[in-house]
Amino acid sequence: MQIGTLTWDVEALARELHLSVDDTLVYFQDGRRCSFITERRIAKEFIGGRIADSEGAAYDVFDQDDKKWEVRSLTRSGIYFCPSYMVGSGRKFEEKGFLSKIEEIEGYYVAMITTFPEVPVYKISADQVLAWYKAGKLGKSTSISLATALSLLRSIA
Repeated sequence: MQIGTLTWDVEALARELHLSVDDTLVYFQDGRRCSFITERRIAKEFIGGRIADSEGAAYDVFDQDDKKWEVRSLTRSGIYFCPSYMVGSGRKFEEKGFLSKIEEIEGYYVAMITTFPEVPVYKISADQVLAWYKAGKLGKSTSISLATALSLLRSIA
């Protein structure tokens, strides 16, 4: 379910970065770059929580009740729900590690950065992600396209 929208003044941001607006949009629509900022803003503005103590933790933020949440970027390439260490060149999905992650966290905050500087944020419970996985809606590796992600998000709106 959508819980809000993060917004930026892209012209001011571009000016401060000494970049064009187009270059600024390209930069911040990349999940590797935008995640640092969205994690912090989601923790502060939507859950009143804090960032994980380590970048290597299996979660990104704590909520006000010290429950663990993962923050993910929904990009033009889509999204994945497995642990980050399973994604990338030479890495592979391991169901046991994914299920362990799901047990450890409350769920996911998903930032749809494809629309930066207006970034809708969605909250998805770990139970919902597990149900999608068991129903085969996340494929074998929990990596899904943008279109599939948007369809699944609409189904829980």
